[in-house]
Amino acid sequence: MRGADIRDTTAVEDRHWWYRERRALLARELRRLHAHPGREAVEIGAAGGGNCLVMRDFGYQVLATEFLPEGVEIARARGLDAIQADARDLPLESATRDLLVAFDVLEHIEEDARAAAEIHRVLRPGGSALIAVPADMRLWSVFDELSGHVRRYDRAGLTALISGAGLRVDALWSWNVLLRPAVALRRTATTRQPESALRHDVTAVHPLLNALLGGIVRLERGLPVGRLPGVSLFLRAHKPL
Repeated sequence: MRGADIRDTTAVEDRHWWYRERRALLARELRRLHAHPGREAVEIGAAGGGNCLVMRDFGYQVLATEFLPEGVEIARARGLDAIQADARDLPLESATRDLLVAFDVLEHIEEDARAAAEIHRVLRPGGSALIAVPADMRLWSVFDELSGHVRRYDRAGLTALISGAGLRVDALWSWNVLLRPAVALRRTATTRQPESALRHDVTAVHPLLNALLGGIVRLERGLPVGRLPGVSLFLRAHKPL
C-alpha cells in the first residue's frame, strides 16, 4: 500500500462494505475475548488507524504501528498513539501487550516468519493475536501484484506460520465466502488499466452496489460457511502461559 492509497482508504472506509464488515468481525472477536478497560493492544500495519478506533471503543489502550509515514500522520490526526515501525522489528518491549492485530499485513512481507516471531515476542503470556490475510493462490491476480502482495495463504500454511512462531491457534475461518465467485471473475476479467480498477474498488463503489455487497457479506454472520473457500482467512491465536 502506498501513502496515497492510505489516504484514499481512510476517506471512504467508514462507509465501504469491505472495511465496515471487517470491523464488525473485529468487534465480534473483541467481545469473544472479553476485553477489559486498560488492556494494551497494538496493531501492525494500522494504515490510518480505523481498526484501532474499534479497539479503543472497547477500552483498549491502543498503539498504531505503520510502515508508511502517511498512515502515522493520519492515525495521529484521529487522536491515536501511532509510530512508524517495521513489522519484522517492532520497537516494543517483549511481553508487554495483551492483544495484537495484523489485518492484511503478513502477505506484504517476504520474511513473514520474522513478523510472526515479533507478534509472539511482543505479546504477554495469555495474550491474543487476531490476524487476517488474503486466501488461496488460485485467486492470485494483477490486483495482488499492484497491492504489493508476496503471497496468498492457505489454511495449512497460515497455521504452520503462526504455530511455528510459538503461538497456539484457537480458530481459523474463511471470510467473504459468498462473494468469492464474483471476486474471482472480477479479478480475471480486469486486464485493462488494472491499477485504475483497483483504486475504483475502494474509492468509487456506487452506493447501491455498496449496500448490496455489504448485505451479502453480513449474511455470512449467521451461515456455517467458515470452512468453505473464501477470499480471506481470519485467525485467532494466543501466546501460551
